[in-house]
Amino acid sequence: MPEISHPLMRKRNNEEASVSFSELLFDLIYVFAIIRLSHFLLLHLDWIGLIQETILWFAVWLVWQHTTWVTNWFNPDTRTIRILLFIIMLVGIFMAASIPEAYESRGLIFALCYVIIQVGRTLFVLIILDKRHELALNFRRILIWFCFSAVFWITGAFCDVTCRMVLWGIAVIIDYTSPMFGFYIPGWGRSDSKKEWNIEGHHLAERSQLFVIIAFGETILMTGDTLTEMENWNLPVVYAAIISFINSIAMWWIYFDVSSQAGSERIKKDANPGLLGVKYHSVHTFLVGTIIICAVGNELVIHNPYGVVNQSAIFTLIVGPILYLISNFVYKWLINKSIAWSHIITILALCVLTYFSIHFTLVSLNTATGLILLLLISYEIIKERRIIPYFFTGKDLK
Repeated sequence: MPEISHPLMRKRNNEEASVSFSELLFDLIYVFAIIRLSHFLLLHLDWIGLIQETILWFAVWLVWQHTTWVTNWFNPDTRTIRILLFIIMLVGIFMAASIPEAYESRGLIFALCYVIIQVGRTLFVLIILDKRHELALNFRRILIWFCFSAVFWITGAFCDVTCRMVLWGIAVIIDYTSPMFGFYIPGWGRSDSKKEWNIEGHHLAERSQLFVIIAFGETILMTGDTLTEMENWNLPVVYAAIISFINSIAMWWIYFDVSSQAGSERIKKDANPGLLGVKYHSVHTFLVGTIIICAVGNELVIHNPYGVVNQSAIFTLIVGPILYLISNFVYKWLINKSIAWSHIITILALCVLTYFSIHFTLVSLNTATGLILLLLISYEIIKERRIIPYFFTGKDLK
């Protein structure tokens, strides 16, 4: 990986770049944003609400993703980049706070905050870079694409709900897919991912996995918050909370069975690490989104353990984990180039559970889902033959 000469850039000395304290502070905004998103979905738990929440989630993720790439190139421990992060945080607070009313009175605030962050950050990078710098043309392409999508973001803010969903959906598609085409601009061509996207794999993988922890933290926070709101902690409520917690841990285990080191090494050794980094982040967009869906399911169960299973419950308690497993399946294939047949079998088992779900209560359905996930984990542990050395020697062979 060649070193790029610039005083604000990370030094490429074949050392793994670590996540800075300023980046960890920056992520706190996304704890708040995910809480807003999960509550938005809980209050709009239908197909329209799901589409609306998905658009808002993609916007939140895209802000984080592009900022992460900037801090992969530029050193966040320098005062200049640190101040940039703090400014993005400030605007991000207003963006996250406007999520509950994004399709009503605060649509313009949400759109403006998004555009200000994406366009402003890219302009900032272009200002500090010499126009002859090898990354300059890449960021000029990015700026044009963000300005193009900004038209849809801002215009959509002045439209009714349906039109806003359409225009913002187009804007999300533009911003989500443009890296896949190298931010192609007629006359300028596209960015060369092998030369211009010289990312550091460890940093990118660690940042993504830290965001996954944030999402799982939200599932646990929602469990605790829901318990706080309950006046009577009877046995069904306590049991529902325990099952929700166990399910969150099971999902965490399924993802982190592939270590951060595996992801970073895969990106580092790839012939085109920049392109793989784009795919890596693209998968995590869906993976983290499914965790938010599952968090909503946990809250539904704790609020009413013996509630009747309806379409909303099936979606959050079964379809959510199915989508999560599909995302993990793609993730593990991307990293290890192997097919996780255990995931396919587990997905089929959850599909069968869907057929019989009307005979369950909410808490019993969540229990059944959890048992299926625990069976997957048990199989993975036994398959890797980790359980024997752990119990007899205290050493895990992973």
